[in-house]
Amino acid sequence: MTTRTSSSTPPRATELRYPEVRAGDLRSDAGLANVLRSSVMRLARRLRQMRDDTWDLNSNQLSAMSVLLNHGDLPMGELAALEKVQPPSMTRIVNGREERGLVARQADPQDRRSARVSLTDPGRQILLANRRRRDQWLALRLAELEPAERDVLRHAVRILEKVNHA
Repeated sequence: MTTRTSSSTPPRATELRYPEVRAGDLRSDAGLANVLRSSVMRLARRLRQMRDDTWDLNSNQLSAMSVLLNHGDLPMGELAALEKVQPPSMTRIVNGREERGLVARQADPQDRRSARVSLTDPGRQILLANRRRRDQWLALRLAELEPAERDVLRHAVRILEKVNHA
């Protein structure tokens, strides 16, 4: 806990929960990077915990399925590249999801040597249910914030997207 000299000023929430986070830490780029990384990772972990474990899908499998939901049918190699994994690793991911009926594979009409992967309706429904569950949890947390804090987050989303695409 952070010790304060004045009892009239309540400690900030970050000082109570995360004593390593102090205002001075955020002044340097390295300090900001450290605190931001930690906060983003904790939030990502909380959101991952909200997934439905009924289908026993790990983060890599859900991520590959999400790429298909967002981009549509893709050649296996392009799916691997977007997920930043080697093609044999993506083949294993797709094989397991195909056996369970969550993705389908068909010959690529433009290149018979390669396969295109698509998300099936059951796979789509699983992803959408997981997204709804996570969105609901996050919406409840955001509703607890002050309007000005939510406005800051609205601006931060654009900045975080810029960082993600750098």
